[in-house]
Amino acid sequence: ADRLITFDLHAPQIQGFFNIPVDDMQALPLICNYFKNKNLDDICVVSPDHGGATRARKMAVALDCPVAIIDKRRPKPNVAEIMGVLGDVEGKNCVMIDDMIDTGGTIVAGIDMLLEKGAKNVFVACTHPVFSGPAVERLKNCSAKEVVVTDTIILPKEKHFDKLKVVSVASLLAKTIESIENNLPVSDVFQEFDFEK
Repeated sequence: ADRLITFDLHAPQIQGFFNIPVDDMQALPLICNYFKNKNLDDICVVSPDHGGATRARKMAVALDCPVAIIDKRRPKPNVAEIMGVLGDVEGKNCVMIDDMIDTGGTIVAGIDMLLEKGAKNVFVACTHPVFSGPAVERLKNCSAKEVVVTDTIILPKEKHFDKLKVVSVASLLAKTIESIENNLPVSDVFQEFDFEK
């Protein structure tokens, strides 16, 4: 391999472990387009933690809506305690965005907190559906309207459920490869999405 294309690395520093060029693409424009096409009113983008605030802000700018942040702490791995919500979510269609969903515990606790704070509906979205352990069962039975993921991880049929929606990264990946092959700026791939990388 002489070049690597990734989607939403969990930590950008991972790029430094390679001695070949790494293009870390974002699936966020695809997820934004999905929600733009739903024509929801009163949207509020929600970050499930402080670490994802930049991602949530980018999505809020693309959807022209406010942003809120769930205040949580992790006393130990895969255990999250929700402390509160920073921002107004009452009466809003909340879209909670993250880079990945692992066991789903944090997301489900976040959904419950948003509804408790008066959110009209909660939609969940992420790039990487890791879905380990009890994740599928939790998401299947949660109060979210939809769980929107990309196909960076192909989910077997037994991990599919009614409210799961899958957005493909194929076109974005193909356009990125085409740009690289034609010596064009990779950032141009995002032009049609009206989205700044």
